[in-house]
Amino acid sequence: QVQLVESGGGLVQPGGSLRLSCSASGFTLDYYAIGWFRQTPGKEREGVSCINNNDGKTNYADSVTGRFTISRDNAKKTVYLQMNSLKPEDTAVYYCAAVHDANSVQAMCYGLRIVETIYWGKGTPVTVSS
Repeated sequence: QVQLVESGGGLVQPGGSLRLSCSASGFTLDYYAIGWFRQTPGKEREGVSCINNNDGKTNYADSVTGRFTISRDNAKKTVYLQMNSLKPEDTAVYYCAAVHDANSVQAMCYGLRIVETIYWGKGTPVTVSS
């Protein structure tokens, strides 16, 4: 059974940093692309970043490019999202997402789109406030 558990969220001041972790179990992480999405109340869930499973290529939303870095450690079955220079508008619940088949990887990783085949974690809240 695919399980994803996010951690590392919390309260941080503007300009600060956080590192989110997504721990995977029940499947072989090597074969899955992993994405990060975020959602605030009243808004749709949006794609933040993704790292694919074939060559480790990454993709970022324009709003976080240059500030966020996604990485994966397949041996530790963990994917990370390093978030620097945080802004109040980064406040959201952050979700980890996993997909396996080629079409879903294309949609989620290259389009940062939500597809039906995504396995979701339960999310970790991030609040950026002074």
